[in-house]
Amino acid sequence: MTTGAAKPHNFIRQIIDDDLKNGRNGGRVHTRFPPEPNGYLHIGHAKSICLNFGIAEDYKGLCNLRFDDTNPTKEEDEYVKSIVEDVRWLGFDWEDRLLYASDYFGQLCDYAERLIMDGKAYVCDLSADEIREYRGTLTEPGKESPYRDRSVDENLDLFRRMRRGEFADGEKVLRAKIDMASSNLNLRDPVMYRILHARHHRTGDTWCIYPMYDWAHGLEDSIEGITHSICTLEFEDHRPLYDWFLEQLGVHHPRQIEFARLNLSYTVMSKRKLLELVEKKLVDGWDDPRMPTISGLRRRGYTPESIRNFADRIGVAKRDSMVDIALLEHCIREDLNLRAPRVMGVLRPLKVVIENYPEDQVEWLDAVNNPEDPASGVRKVPFSRELYIEQEDFREDPPKKYYRLTPGREVRLRYAYFITCREVIKNPGTGEITELRCTYDPATRGGDSPDNRRVKATLHWVSRAHAVRAEVRLYDRLFTVENPLAGGGDYLAQLNPESLTILKECMLEPSLEDPRSPIGYQFERQGYFTPDSRYSRPGSLVFNQTVSLKDTWARIEQKEKQEPGKMITTDSSGTEVASGAHEPLKPEISFDDFAKIDLRVGMVLEAEPVEGAKKLIRLLVDVGEAKPRQIFAGIRSAYPDPGVLVGRPVAVVANLAPRKMSFGLSEAMVLSGGSDGRLTVVTFDGDVRPGDTIT
Repeated sequence: MTTGAAKPHNFIRQIIDDDLKNGRNGGRVHTRFPPEPNGYLHIGHAKSICLNFGIAEDYKGLCNLRFDDTNPTKEEDEYVKSIVEDVRWLGFDWEDRLLYASDYFGQLCDYAERLIMDGKAYVCDLSADEIREYRGTLTEPGKESPYRDRSVDENLDLFRRMRRGEFADGEKVLRAKIDMASSNLNLRDPVMYRILHARHHRTGDTWCIYPMYDWAHGLEDSIEGITHSICTLEFEDHRPLYDWFLEQLGVHHPRQIEFARLNLSYTVMSKRKLLELVEKKLVDGWDDPRMPTISGLRRRGYTPESIRNFADRIGVAKRDSMVDIALLEHCIREDLNLRAPRVMGVLRPLKVVIENYPEDQVEWLDAVNNPEDPASGVRKVPFSRELYIEQEDFREDPPKKYYRLTPGREVRLRYAYFITCREVIKNPGTGEITELRCTYDPATRGGDSPDNRRVKATLHWVSRAHAVRAEVRLYDRLFTVENPLAGGGDYLAQLNPESLTILKECMLEPSLEDPRSPIGYQFERQGYFTPDSRYSRPGSLVFNQTVSLKDTWARIEQKEKQEPGKMITTDSSGTEVASGAHEPLKPEISFDDFAKIDLRVGMVLEAEPVEGAKKLIRLLVDVGEAKPRQIFAGIRSAYPDPGVLVGRPVAVVANLAPRKMSFGLSEAMVLSGGSDGRLTVVTFDGDVRPGDTIT
């Protein structure tokens, strides 16, 4: 029994497992990531990249990178280059399979002529507005085009003349002849080709007709021998059309599988809306560190490892949901905490003069590079008579429970000495504090006192004579509300005017004069920062804040709101249960008592959040009986997208008395556990079946 499988299992992998078991596609697994080169990729695309390339890697298959470049008016080489860079940066390799829909324009035209000759496609002269009008509605059937019954010879002649450029844009289209009364509007004689005299970023002026996305999409997969065409849910209604094209042509038929796209809080994921932000100069380009684009996240200091970890954690599901951006931030903190070197940087400097320290003396003190990585060693930082500390680390009239520097109070300077504030110097005109006069205790070098006296605060600092000046950019949410598109109003009205704060006079330790860490730095007590790839240069440093040290997601998981001396846990319903720190242990149970517990393997068939209960997930679990059991589990904080649990074998306590809840009957309990506040459902590696006994 283990706490977490090596790779997340989900309904897509279950389908692939079944296909392999049944010998479909000769045991091959071949996926693809098919972006349209009409914008920069965002974190939602990263989820798809990790899914498609990850599946190919895990099943020892192949994954293509293919550009669906069928709309020349919106596609640019800039976007192609950025997408290639993003996929490679995430750590994936398509080998020699960098492909384009435009590679198949000739073959797609040949396929179109085959449908024309079979009487299954026709040239139509209706305008775009007329086609829309003839299409009908969800409750009314469409009307057939007056050009629907043209002869095969006439259609073939007209289509070839379209291809030769004899007609104007919009004058004619090629449509599939399917069913104008179909309940699926996508099957009501969809357009396959339109006339567009536009220069293509790859083929130039070779073509003046271009395939529609729905015509090209499934056939590109077929031509490349794709076995599993993994798409987002909006393509589910289009699948019958793709199937129709493939079946009529009698070509290789990939299996299409749909999953829910990623929606992330406090941002937008529409390329059209992201483009609007760029074009209206509301952000600093596609790679603005506030943007959810991969290039924006990279410029901000996110690592490929953190994004891949995020994609694994949110999993895949069949139902749309909103993922809290705090989980993405938690993933980068978790990665950088282990790897990023520590440095000291003062963002809002306040001058400190240590009056009893020798004026010309400089000491080079040992500072730990990363306490999580002893092998990273130490560095030397200079200490002198004049320093900078943070303005917020001093209060002349401190509030209650403020333990940092105040008049007459002693604090520790990180790696250095204890100091005590003796005098406050102010600007006589404004009353602003400009300087602190302090004394130090020479016996406390290294941060400890010989008499074991204690201080309640440790401050970071920078030597004034050695400080490196830098600009630091602090970032907040791009929007002020969790879902800027909710309600259908103007999403731009929800932009956060405080999303960027620029600090011009920051002071950093001298090791940052030439910053070379590929993953940025932790500014102690501040957060994680990285040099800005666009603006930072020697002598004019600019650092972007990757993420603060404050971890909202970890607080949610670890329930840091608990009172001192109490521990808060959740029962099987997700209800918080507080217990005193000194509460006596409950009576021990015997081995015989424990043996009465019926532990079985269960396979999760369904997983969804429970409306009105923010901690609960409703599971439908097969435990090897005639019908699956319904289980309500208080594990929502660990699985914000419950669909990741679908297809997983889990440990189930099967002989608990059913519990009637307001949401329904909970018929068992799933086991979960973990450490450091990280909860994981108990699952299994290896060959297990629903109903297997756990011993």
